[in-house]
Amino acid sequence: MREITDVASEIGIPVNEIEQYGRYMAKIPVELIDEERARKSNLILVTAITATKAGIGKTTASIGLALGLSKIGKKAVVALREPSLGPCFGMKGGAAGGGYAQVLPMEKINLHFTGDFHAVTSAHNMIAALLDNYLYQHQQEGFALKEIVWKRVLDVNDRSLRNIVTGLGPRTNGLPQESGFDITPASEIMAILCLATDIEDVKRRIGNITLGWTFDDKPFTVNDLGVSGAIAALLADAIKPNLVQTTEGTPAIVHGGPFANIAHGCNSVTATREAMTFGDYTITEAGFGADLGAEKFFNIKCRKSGLCPKLTVIVATLQGLKMHGDVPLEKITLPDAEGVRKGFANLDRHVRNMKGFGQTVLVVLNRFASDTQEEIALVEEHCRQTGVHFAVNDAYARGGDGAVELASKVVDIIEKYPSGPVVFTYPDEAGTAEKITAVAKGIYGAGSVSFSNRSLKKLERIKAAGMDRYPVCIAKTQYSFSQDPKRYGAPEGFDFEINDIVINSGAGMTVAIAGDIIRMPGLPKSPQALKIDIVDGQIDGLS
Repeated sequence: MREITDVASEIGIPVNEIEQYGRYMAKIPVELIDEERARKSNLILVTAITATKAGIGKTTASIGLALGLSKIGKKAVVALREPSLGPCFGMKGGAAGGGYAQVLPMEKINLHFTGDFHAVTSAHNMIAALLDNYLYQHQQEGFALKEIVWKRVLDVNDRSLRNIVTGLGPRTNGLPQESGFDITPASEIMAILCLATDIEDVKRRIGNITLGWTFDDKPFTVNDLGVSGAIAALLADAIKPNLVQTTEGTPAIVHGGPFANIAHGCNSVTATREAMTFGDYTITEAGFGADLGAEKFFNIKCRKSGLCPKLTVIVATLQGLKMHGDVPLEKITLPDAEGVRKGFANLDRHVRNMKGFGQTVLVVLNRFASDTQEEIALVEEHCRQTGVHFAVNDAYARGGDGAVELASKVVDIIEKYPSGPVVFTYPDEAGTAEKITAVAKGIYGAGSVSFSNRSLKKLERIKAAGMDRYPVCIAKTQYSFSQDPKRYGAPEGFDFEINDIVINSGAGMTVAIAGDIIRMPGLPKSPQALKIDIVDGQIDGLS
């Protein structure tokens, strides 16, 4: 690895401004963002078809594109999210790319990194503790809340903590009440960190967080506790993006980590703008399929920040296409041309949706060792017939050399066919139910949307509180356009069920919970933790 000071100076970041975390990681002050320079950068969004349980490889494709652009002499910076310990020790293992297309130091990035996740967890749980203390200390004055909506968070997959009871035991242990835990990436503090522009904006947003509701149905906020400054102090370092490098020394800014199935799934606005300030080409990634991360990237992140990509890349794999083409999961690594053809329906839905946002689209096929040239040719021909640009990414096996053709095509497309202004799925003035319906029908292909009694009451509360202006963040399964994780392909006409709604008044969005989605994952029967070890001082099993 290169010294992080060399990585910074190469793209014009003043070395005396960065805060080093050892030799290979550093934080960059948000004050270095230059809006005029950032506007000149070519922003590229990387998203994907609907994921398999092993993912589709967006991070590998994003890093590979940055490597390829550097190989052809372009000044490129990749901006990614930070991995969560939950999936790292649960289902997927590491989330820092793979093969010869990774961000480094991989072990540190996948584990504690610079402490941002711990800061978010601490800030969130500090609010919970201060709220409980406020209720305890003011009970003799007759103060109480009709409903408390602020839970706790932990960056571990722990199903046993989804629903808990606190305050048991002697009276001095506090007031007994029901609560629960979400995973840290679903925290509203994480959403605030990723949408805020600076620490003052963080403090303002924290103050607006709704913690509960009074008996006259008014929101009780962090400002009512009087502790927004104290909580912001815990995030003073976390607001600063993190500078690291790729396997070939290309600059990478890694910051923030919301999941796209239960949160908005994009890295921080500050990280993206920092990358755009210092790179002529900026590659950023949105989580899971384009129906999740990319939809939220446009309808939430771009709406709030004014960002506008020049190109959207949709990553696909032959294995993913076969899964959506009804090929049994145990056979998706085997040749199956008909399965690939049937899987095009899922790809085409995502392409249509991204074009609906005003985007020029490039389909990128992540090459696997089991792929046949005949099946790759099928995908290329389908893209040609449907009028979509196509390229192959071979960076996993070959690093930057395996992404030169991809990078050249990206440069050519941006020069000749750049995306237009972002077209949003719904206007700000639409009601919350109308916004949810617009996404469900327009993006997912639903025929109808039904709301539980609980969610209907929340909609009434949102309207009465004047919070209808917020964009919506729909939490649903990442494995299907629908709410059914086993409904592959491109289903249409289904009923989309909203079971609950969470108001994130600090982040400025409304989270709609669809189907059985849970914001605290559980561990699988054989978690990835069984494969992780430290041998002779080296951590193994994370990649």
